Amino acid sequence: MRIIAGKHRGRVLKEFKGREIRPTADRAKEAIFNILQTEILGSSFLDLYAGTGNMGVEALSRGAEKVVMVDSSKESVAIQKFNLEMIKESAEIVCLDALTYVLSTRQKFDIIFLDPPYDVDATPVLQAIAQNSLLTSGGIVIYEHSEDFKVGEIDGLEHRSTRKYGVAHFEFYGEKL
Repeated sequence: MRIIAGKHRGRVLKEFKGREIRPTADRAKEAIFNILQTEILGSSFLDLYAGTGNMGVEALSRGAEKVVMVDSSKESVAIQKFNLEMIKESAEIVCLDALTYVLSTRQKFDIIFLDPPYDVDATPVLQAIAQNSLLTSGGIVIYEHSEDFKVGEIDGLEHRSTRKYGVAHFEFYGEKL
């Protein structure tokens, strides 16, 4: 796992040992950030179910102004801290489950990325994002999930598109107008 572009391009990030944790693949990450390229510079980026911090670190490398990484695992938080120290960047790291964070924060974000374990239904988190108005005007929510999982309508969010890269599916949402 490496940083694809930006000021830290090519740096290799620390990962989990084994195959239980599945970070967003480099190819998929590159495609997502190519879609977001005009949105990243100066943005606020929320990485829910952050794992290693792979997506948040990529956002920082590409010029995001503020990054918040949320994960309930202490091991994930330790790896996020290591990866940030390695590239000499800072981000807010929160050791909390995604739903609790989304229900309790008052911050707004330009981009919210969710990559839960593939057996976790993050629909309640998406609903809470909409109900708590966590998106800035024109903001984007990206939800990564497996092929087996079907995403329904989310009150307050408008489904914009679906993309597929390998086994990963990405749902793009914006504010319902």
